[in-house]
Amino acid sequence: MDQFERLSQLPLRDDLRGQHPYGAPQLDVPILLNVNENTFGVPLDAKEAILKAVSDELDGLNRYPDREFTELRRALAAYLGHGLVEENIWAANGSNEVLQQLLQAFGGPGRSAMGFPPTYSMYPLLASGTGTAYVAGVRGDDYSLTAESAAGQVRAQAPNIVFLCSPNNPTGTAIGLDVVEAVYAAGEASQAIVIVDEAYAEFAHAGTPSALSLLEGRPRLVVSRTMSKAFALAGARVGYLASAPEVADAIRLVRLPYHLSAITQATAVAALRNSDALLANVEAIKVQRDRIVAELLAMGLAPAPSDSNFVFFGGLADPAAVWAGLLAAGVLIRDVGIPGHLRVTAGTEAETTAFLDGLRAILAK
Repeated sequence: MDQFERLSQLPLRDDLRGQHPYGAPQLDVPILLNVNENTFGVPLDAKEAILKAVSDELDGLNRYPDREFTELRRALAAYLGHGLVEENIWAANGSNEVLQQLLQAFGGPGRSAMGFPPTYSMYPLLASGTGTAYVAGVRGDDYSLTAESAAGQVRAQAPNIVFLCSPNNPTGTAIGLDVVEAVYAAGEASQAIVIVDEAYAEFAHAGTPSALSLLEGRPRLVVSRTMSKAFALAGARVGYLASAPEVADAIRLVRLPYHLSAITQATAVAALRNSDALLANVEAIKVQRDRIVAELLAMGLAPAPSDSNFVFFGGLADPAAVWAGLLAAGVLIRDVGIPGHLRVTAGTEAETTAFLDGLRAILAK
């Protein structure tokens, strides 16, 4: 009897039967370019600041942490700018928990959430976990999403929550603010919470606007961010949102008590205070991202324009074989299940070179 047969014998919720947990392969490979981590790591000065901040918390670990994580909210508001203050900020253990809390507060049985695949694959899983129906919208043949199309679909489906991922994962492209504005207006009838997931916003090309600029006067608009990518803190699990203060008030009704540990709060605040050092690596990653796009084009492949720290590319006759060939060469990238396509994270110069050289060798065969 295998694991799933044993699972089926438990009184599991009917809507969870037959489902598989989310997770990319975690393999012991020299070069990991599959889950969009910041492969540069934490710079020494930021690391030292985090170590000191964590050390300072150790004597108080017998006490519960600040339930309102006030210092962290202030630091995040200062980092984001746009006139935001601590009341506009909420944080949790990764942006996935932020999204889950939003679904707990505004979704649930009898309600629906809408996304536009291909997009972040956790959206339907988070919806399922909170008993929220998931409605899959459609994109253009080139995976683009126009304001007219998105708004029309929202009006037709009347969801309670709408996910707009920008830059989108796995395609890497940012959406225009006109899409956000149109979707927000179209969601007026159903009072839809519109969540713009900007997990990769720091990697966008210069001049790419953020939905943070649209928050004023839009109480149903939420902008979700993370410290996993640009801040190289994937292991620390810190995500956050910006919104009208009443959104955070709604989340307080469903959050677990003391959900952000003192260690997590101290780590995040120290990282924010050393953001210049951390974000300097973002520019280096963008250079490698653009290098990947240019060299894939030279190989005759079809990379999508990317505002993220990864590149989604097509033109592959057998992506599974390419993925396996790169793995054999010690480079792990991501097969996102879209025919003819793969996705690769932009790493260090050496890691990027290993990927490009490995891919050239495979295509030459």
